Amino acid sequence: MNIAVIASIGLGGAIGAVARFKCRDMAEWLFGEHYLWGTLLANIIGCFIAGFLLTFWQAAQVSNSVRFGVIIGFLGALTTFSTFSVETFQLMQQHLWLKAGLNISANLLLCMLFVFFGAWLGGRMAA
Repeated sequence: MNIAVIASIGLGGAIGAVARFKCRDMAEWLFGEHYLWGTLLANIIGCFIAGFLLTFWQAAQVSNSVRFGVIIGFLGALTTFSTFSVETFQLMQQHLWLKAGLNISANLLLCMLFVFFGAWLGGRMAA
């Protein structure tokens, strides 16, 4: 792997981490101070972008530096499976089983839905 790809992954990761933090801020502003909404918002946005680029970039000539910088770096830092898992575990420790189940269901279902929606839109835009 060349230095340009590694640098693009690092830059994408830095931008994605800041975007993740801002998703948390935006979710608190929109929905009140509850940490689960920020994680869900970041995961939905990241899944939509991933789905969109998956189909949109199929017809485009995109360099590996850009592709890896966005997918591995930016989206890897933006989406937060580890945070989702820790938050769900904390809910379970507090015996908040319904909230834990809803958090799992919302993240899985909404994120899959937004991957499909992004892929559909990316395919339409590439055509």
